[in-house]
Amino acid sequence: MPLLKISGLTHRFAGLCAVSDFNLLLQQNELVGIIGPNGAGKTTVFNLMTGVYRASEGSINFQGKELVGLDPHSITRLGIARTFQNIRLFKELSVLDNVRIAHYGQMAYSPAEALLHIGRFRAEERRITSQALDLLAVFHLDESANETAKNLPYGLQRRLEMARALAAEPKLLLLDEPAAGMNPNEIFQLMDFIGWIRRTFSVTILLIEHQMRLVMGICERLVVLDFGATIAEGLPAEIQANPKVLEAYLGEEVAS
Repeated sequence: MPLLKISGLTHRFAGLCAVSDFNLLLQQNELVGIIGPNGAGKTTVFNLMTGVYRASEGSINFQGKELVGLDPHSITRLGIARTFQNIRLFKELSVLDNVRIAHYGQMAYSPAEALLHIGRFRAEERRITSQALDLLAVFHLDESANETAKNLPYGLQRRLEMARALAAEPKLLLLDEPAAGMNPNEIFQLMDFIGWIRRTFSVTILLIEHQMRLVMGICERLVVLDFGATIAEGLPAEIQANPKVLEAYLGEEVAS
């Protein structure tokens, strides 16, 4: 059984078809990229997968469970976590609290215990804090644990967002333009970092990216969207030479 099977996924906004008949199979531990021009529907696919939008048609099957109709926190609990094109940290909270928040889907105390600070509350809080600190250490962010998140440099904010996503212990990690705003040297470092995440956490990765150097360097397969429809799928070398892809990015005259 594949980890993820998307079949006939279609979504419309007031009659405008943002995603049309999208299909995807993901096996465990794959690293696959979705690319395409601006407005191609890439982030809409992620929003459909994570319950931000409900699909107009089609199926999203994750480890045998249908995701269409589930809310975002239920999907996260099933094992899918994501980052965003525009960093969405709790910027006024500390680095540590940003990661602690992601653990609360796994908390083992009741609302009453939390309110009154009784029962399992204190032990669970110690456990969550310890796990968050361990994860920050893995990401070399432990020395900044008490720093306010908004005060981190941009690259470290990106790293913190990935750490927070992995705190939810996902089986599938969705990265939405992780290289946005990075210079060429930072992109090379990010390529190594994403590969390290996959190996260290044994997680399947699906990413959206405009930086061709990154996707061609680390992705095993690519899916290309244009105006919501899949126009190509294959190995990076095949995608680079595909006339439909060149036309979508460069225009018909330049591509020819």
